[in-house]
Amino acid sequence: MRHEKLLIVEDDREIGKLITTQLTSLNLHVDHVISAELALKKIAKHPYGLILLDINLPQMDGLSLCRKIKEHYPKTFVILLTALSSDMDRVIGLEMGADDYICKPFFARELQARVKTQLRHRAQLLASQNTDEPSVASEQTLKVGSLNIEFDSHQVYLAEQAINLTATEFDLLVYFARHPNHVFSRQQLLDKVWGYQHSGYEHTVNSHINRLRAKLELHQSTPIIETVWGVGYKLNPSQLN
Repeated sequence: MRHEKLLIVEDDREIGKLITTQLTSLNLHVDHVISAELALKKIAKHPYGLILLDINLPQMDGLSLCRKIKEHYPKTFVILLTALSSDMDRVIGLEMGADDYICKPFFARELQARVKTQLRHRAQLLASQNTDEPSVASEQTLKVGSLNIEFDSHQVYLAEQAINLTATEFDLLVYFARHPNHVFSRQQLLDKVWGYQHSGYEHTVNSHINRLRAKLELHQSTPIIETVWGVGYKLNPSQLN
């Protein structure tokens, strides 16, 4: 992780400096720019593994920048920095390919945990794509009924139809598929999929599950990821027959 380059796109210079200090302690190379235009110039010159992107930027907004990054640099992961009340911005950001979001104000340890999680996801993705001769014992595919998850290509098929997922959506679906019919609370999913324990941020799970459901239900109207009221969520394999 220490070899990864990280870019902060935040027009508030003081907040940018604070985030830079918080993340430099992780032994990351961190750059900071104050506009989308400067960010695009930096990204064209440097292979950033992760970008922290404020939504409220001058001129080109952060959501438009997120879309451009994902179109041209699909292996670069993006965490959106959003206001606590901007639910629609978070939804749109996930639709444009953002891998996660974090609400302002946030604690340093939470920010560091989310950054480490996304860099771990990126490392796993690159490792799967760069393995020319995978071990026979390694898991290549995971099938649950009509759901087929291919790890090497990081691709999901439902009833033979390809579904494009963000890295976090992919990991979330994999976790459910490995434990069909098992009910997980939001906090358990935060711990197992996102890799950190932080009560009060269960809305992160809600947003990603809603986006994952919407993508799956484009090809199957019956719900695959079900809500168990008062408990959590589960994958129902009987819906995949």
